[in-house]
Amino acid sequence: MTAVPMPESSADSPPFDTDVLIVGAGPVGLTLAMDLAGRGVRVTVAELRAWLEPPSVKCNHVSARTMERFRQLGVADKLRRGGLPDTHPNDVVFRTAMTGHELTRIPIPNRLERFVDNGGPDTWWPTPEPPHRINQIYLEPILLEHAAALPNVTLHNRTRVTAFEQDAEGVRATLQSLDDGSERTVRARYLVGCDGGSSSVRKAIGAQFEGTAVIQQVQSTFIRARDLLSRLPGKPAWCYYAVNPRRCGTVFAIDGHETWLVHNHLHPHETDFDAVDRDQSIRHILGVGADFEYEVISKEDWVGRRLVANRFRDRRVFIAGDAAHLWVPYAGYGMNAGIADALNLSWLLAAQVQGWADPAMLDAYEAERQPITEQVSRFAMDHAQKMIRARSAVPPNIEADDDAGRAERARIGEEAYRLNVQQFCCAGLNFGYYYQGSPIIAADPDDAPPPYAMGDFTPSTAPGCRAPHFWLADGRSLYDALGPGYTLLCTRPGVDARALLAAADAAGIPMQGLDIADEAARPPEYRHALLLVRPDQHVVWRGEKLPGDVQVLLAQLRGATPRTTANTGQHSGLATA
Repeated sequence: MTAVPMPESSADSPPFDTDVLIVGAGPVGLTLAMDLAGRGVRVTVAELRAWLEPPSVKCNHVSARTMERFRQLGVADKLRRGGLPDTHPNDVVFRTAMTGHELTRIPIPNRLERFVDNGGPDTWWPTPEPPHRINQIYLEPILLEHAAALPNVTLHNRTRVTAFEQDAEGVRATLQSLDDGSERTVRARYLVGCDGGSSSVRKAIGAQFEGTAVIQQVQSTFIRARDLLSRLPGKPAWCYYAVNPRRCGTVFAIDGHETWLVHNHLHPHETDFDAVDRDQSIRHILGVGADFEYEVISKEDWVGRRLVANRFRDRRVFIAGDAAHLWVPYAGYGMNAGIADALNLSWLLAAQVQGWADPAMLDAYEAERQPITEQVSRFAMDHAQKMIRARSAVPPNIEADDDAGRAERARIGEEAYRLNVQQFCCAGLNFGYYYQGSPIIAADPDDAPPPYAMGDFTPSTAPGCRAPHFWLADGRSLYDALGPGYTLLCTRPGVDARALLAAADAAGIPMQGLDIADEAARPPEYRHALLLVRPDQHVVWRGEKLPGDVQVLLAQLRGATPRTTANTGQHSGLATA
């Protein structure tokens, strides 16, 4: 793909065929399309694959934060009906081999018990939508059919974007059919590259990945093994870690019956995937002999990296998801972080199309998402390195049926639980992260958000934080009551907020009021009289009364206030785990 330098716009520029052209119809691109379409924005999506052509067997987990947003998009219930069978355990289990001695287990509720089980480390989270374990091969078709049915979405399968050029008003892109080679030109207001780690859009805008190119290599195989489930000792699981001196690996249950994804974590000196005996490695990880039969469906080898693009935007062209960042997929946060990108960008683009935002409002996307993805990438790398060290120190007698062997299994199990419970029950990643240094958040330098760790966080309404969830008296989540634009929450009777609402209405800024003063379940974090929450549920301002000049606040909310030294800091907020 090529990008042409921006020519001057002219009065006779052609009209727009679409508002936003999205390159790539994976989970990130489809989520972006759904949210934009719901905001009345016309979207065109170009995808290389055919309609419903299966994706790679990649992500196995949809985070709670992502499910909260899918709830807003009206697709959460559809997703919960997909994936593993209702009663299939979602536990993470550590064993000497998949069929060997059990070392420890992280309990996670199955789909049937997801909303009623409150006894484990994955069940206390304050959210209307807890996480859901579903492989991407089941997730993506649901998102695709949902998005394609929306009136503002046009999907072009088997289509490549070969070039684009920008001017001051929009982007002109060339789309080529992979079936007959024919080309068409599409003029859009904006273009977003959601086209994966080898993104042609990223390359075209001159953005470069920075970080660590190789952290680990994983020989990954998607298999069908019809008899494997019957050979498992004890309670089944969603994820199995195999820990033995021969091979360490991870196995994910895909359909809960006969399909499995087997990750063989290569040793640091093993740099050639084909030089490692795939079949023997799989058998060591499963704990089965040469007589065990299985079928290789596909090879899914991958390299764990820590790479973040040095910029996420060139004027009217943006990148999101793997196009903007790649890291070792610990905590399931590759796809989920990409979806967070999409939903951060979507309402900002919609504000431009709807005409109420200053063009500078779009600066918030990179200012907010790049520091967060940098944080997550570093955690993933740190966690991967700890796992690599643990795999290199497996005691030779871990499988022995004697007191020494049992003692080693207990020790390794305790260490594995402590290290990995924060990965699979990562409340901090879901609910603790916040945006600092954003040009559209009225932050107070003396009222900083609390730090968070991967597995833990402190709820807060400090500007930049996710507004804590609670259930309203009528049975809805607070998030169900938020408007499509800004929502002004009033926590005390008699506080007059009419001036801000009236000024926003006059300026065309979508804002609605919500009185939560009498809500008995309101958490103590809602201690300020007024809080302003934006569409992605992050707090942008709070106070005991309206500011003296509401126009100053409104100007910042629409991106018209220049960033000042006081709020440009890139403080990570990430506590040391």
